[in-house]
Amino acid sequence: MTQLQVPQVQAPISPNSTSSSPTKKKEKAAQIRKSFQRPKFWVMGFGWCLAACAGSANVIAFKSWNLYASHVTGSTSAMAFRLEGYHQGEYGSESLTEACLLVLSFLLGAYACGILIDKNQVHFLGKAFYGLALVLNSTLLVTAAFLPGALLPTCFVAAACGLQNAMCTSHFGAIIRTTHVTGTVTDIGSTLGRISMIYLRKGCRRSKLDDVERAEVGVDGRKLAVLFGLWSFYFMGGLFGIYMENIIPGPPQRALLLPATFTGSLGLFYMACRQILKDYIKKLEQERFEADLHDAHEALAHMNTRLHTLERNHSVADLDEEMGQMIEALHEVEADFENLYRTHSQMQVGRESAKSSTTRA
Repeated sequence: MTQLQVPQVQAPISPNSTSSSPTKKKEKAAQIRKSFQRPKFWVMGFGWCLAACAGSANVIAFKSWNLYASHVTGSTSAMAFRLEGYHQGEYGSESLTEACLLVLSFLLGAYACGILIDKNQVHFLGKAFYGLALVLNSTLLVTAAFLPGALLPTCFVAAACGLQNAMCTSHFGAIIRTTHVTGTVTDIGSTLGRISMIYLRKGCRRSKLDDVERAEVGVDGRKLAVLFGLWSFYFMGGLFGIYMENIIPGPPQRALLLPATFTGSLGLFYMACRQILKDYIKKLEQERFEADLHDAHEALAHMNTRLHTLERNHSVADLDEEMGQMIEALHEVEADFENLYRTHSQMQVGRESAKSSTTRA
């Protein structure tokens, strides 16, 4: 028997279905662009400078004591080697203790940062003590510059690296690690690979890229700018540390005073300006609140005027009376807000004067 083949009727293509595809691509491209926002320039500069400080400190530590301070991966692998050699009788307990202390010091530095900065994002005017963390980082480096021996000062440098590395955490989708570049180079390579594959599929012609592919290339390009800057400044910091170690008189570890001076000065500057910035932002918020309150008052007054012109029956008159009461209530809210702000300012001045008198006593 022969089978009858029923012709398949193709459904007509509606204009909505053809136009929905470009719309969906535009929406997806917009989502991709929002997935990563490049940090502000001063934030990137801050991270790059800290990466230079870490690269300098790591090179100075190795040249001074033949130990890397920020290489937790290498120290962890050394723990495995030393443990196996200890059981085989090839290594002593000193070498195993050395590797363990370097890892523990880095961990303690990151732990201290978690206590001082309890948010996994940049929030400069909250309860996070960024200034104190930077000053502590500087103190650890200064202490390492004057300590005798090799293992103990290297542990102090490792603790400073752990503190700094934990402080520069996730920001606007970019994972910033300033004391080592293994993850940074990995991200640079994978990002370049994604961009190359997009262009290879389109014959290396940018004009053939659609909205989604352009968005992906743009996001990866912004990531490369951040990551390549981190690697470059880490490298330049190490190069700078080598030359400064040869120029500065005294033991090689005295060159640690240079990155310590930068981080310490930055921390003290932040601590000095933090209260000024908080007062300025409070003033801006008060002005914005008063402006919004003024706009609301004008809108209600305009509505009250309109109601006067439309007043023809009892219900509109009652509504007019209620609107007048609302305006009076807004006046009271404004007065209460001003009194509250004056009281808060007076209390703050009293606290500052009490602190100053206690300090003098």
